[in-house]
Amino acid sequence: MPSPHVAMTIAGTDSGGGAGIAADLKTFAAFKVHGTFAVTAVTAQSTVTVSAICPIEAEMVTAQVTTVTEDIDVDAVKTGMLARPITVLQVARLIERGVIKQVVVDPVLVSSTGHPLMEQGGVDAYREALLPQALIATPNLREAALLLGVDVRDFDSLEAMTEAAEQIRSLGPSWVVLKGGHYLEGGATQTQAPDILVGDGVAIHLEAARVATSNDHGTGCSLAAAITANVALGLSIPDAVSIAKSYVNKALSGAAAWQVGQGHGPIDHLGFESA
Repeated sequence: MPSPHVAMTIAGTDSGGGAGIAADLKTFAAFKVHGTFAVTAVTAQSTVTVSAICPIEAEMVTAQVTTVTEDIDVDAVKTGMLARPITVLQVARLIERGVIKQVVVDPVLVSSTGHPLMEQGGVDAYREALLPQALIATPNLREAALLLGVDVRDFDSLEAMTEAAEQIRSLGPSWVVLKGGHYLEGGATQTQAPDILVGDGVAIHLEAARVATSNDHGTGCSLAAAITANVALGLSIPDAVSIAKSYVNKALSGAAAWQVGQGHGPIDHLGFESA
């Protein structure tokens, strides 16, 4: 049997197990990709809240990455919560030096409950250093608004989303996946969950039926991790993104009736409900 492909996540922990490194590693495993990681921050987190964050020194993040990559050939890398601007800059330098490649940047800036997950100066560090090095960027609408310096309510149509995705791509990433969330058409959409993929001269609207559930914690992490796993497997970017979206939608459906915690619970990363 051939050796598995390898992916890496550079991200924070989630002690509730639904997002961050926990979600990323489960997602890699679902695609039969071996997962490696570098911890950027430790969070005290549940399905309800983020109560504390302890960032890891940037030098330690770099040490984790270089120690792994000196030993293991990592096919693709995902960045999640980087916590500090200096860590964003360090990851950009690792790409410049060729230590890591095929990097999917999920610009984690704020939690779904509104808790800041990046120190001041982080938005500029993403714009000026990391996004120009990214193969793919996967912001949600809140993150896109911060990166572009606009009001999230401006993204009130597919056309506005597409324009925003192109504006983010102008910052440097080869491809951008703009995650639609609940803001399309000026408010929560009840039946559809649209994302936009732009790059290589194309703009693709990715549609999926919205799953009615509160168990949606970590969906952004999981989508970016699924894209990373598929890039590690050698798929084209449009195929990697399309398959990743289908995976997350199925994981949402599988966990729709779960009762794990009192808030936004995890998704069914490993297909428990379909086993």
